[in-house]
Amino acid sequence: MRVVIAEDSVLLREGLTRLLTDRGHEVVAGVGDGEALIKTITELDGQGTLPDVVVADVRMPPTHTDEGVRAAVQLRKAHPGLGVLVLSQYVEERYATELLAGSSRGVGYLLKDRVAEVREFVDAVVRVAQGGTALDPEVVAQLLGRSRKQDVLAGLTPREREVLGLMAEGRTNSAIARQLVVSDGAVEKHVSNIFLKLGLSQSDGDHRRVLAVLTYLNS
Repeated sequence: MRVVIAEDSVLLREGLTRLLTDRGHEVVAGVGDGEALIKTITELDGQGTLPDVVVADVRMPPTHTDEGVRAAVQLRKAHPGLGVLVLSQYVEERYATELLAGSSRGVGYLLKDRVAEVREFVDAVVRVAQGGTALDPEVVAQLLGRSRKQDVLAGLTPREREVLGLMAEGRTNSAIARQLVVSDGAVEKHVSNIFLKLGLSQSDGDHRRVLAVLTYLNS
C-alpha cells in the first residue's frame, strides 16, 4: 500500500509514517498543508504513481479550519480511485457529511485518538485504500443520533439500527455477529431488512452496505 500523509504536526506525521512503514507499507510523501497535498497528488498522478490512499488532518494551515477536508473533497472528485482517510481532533458533523456526500468508495473519518489503537488504525487505512469505508464509532454515533435524521430510520427496529451503526464502522457481517453475540445468519437477515427498508435494491450490488449509511447521512 502506498500512502501520502498530510499533517501539519511534524511529530504526528512522523509517527504515522513509522506506524505504516513498520507494517510494510510505503509512505511516498508527507506534507503539512492542503495546498501541498493537492500539488503532491497532482505530481504523482502525472508520473503515473498515484498512491492508494491519503491520510489527512481536517484542520491544517494557514487558517487551521477546514483546509484538510476541503483538499480531501477536491481530491476525491479529481481522483475517484484514490482512498481518503481524514483525521480530526473532535467529531465535526459538517466536515464528515461533506466528505461522505460524494462517491461511496474509499473514504474514512477517524478521531485522532483512534491512532493510538495501532492495529485498528492501520486496518482502517488499508480498508479505505481498498475501496472500503472506515468511520469512527464516535462519528457514527453522533451522525446517526441527529434528531433530523430520525424519519429515515423510523422503520428500523432498535437491533437493525445497532447493526447499521456497526456496518457504518466498516465491520463485516461476521464481525457484527461476534460483537452482538448472535449468529451470522441473524445478522444477514437484519442487513437484508435494512436494505429493504431504506429502499436499496439488489441492483445496487456490493455497495449497498455503504449506501445504507450514506442514504441516512444525506437524507
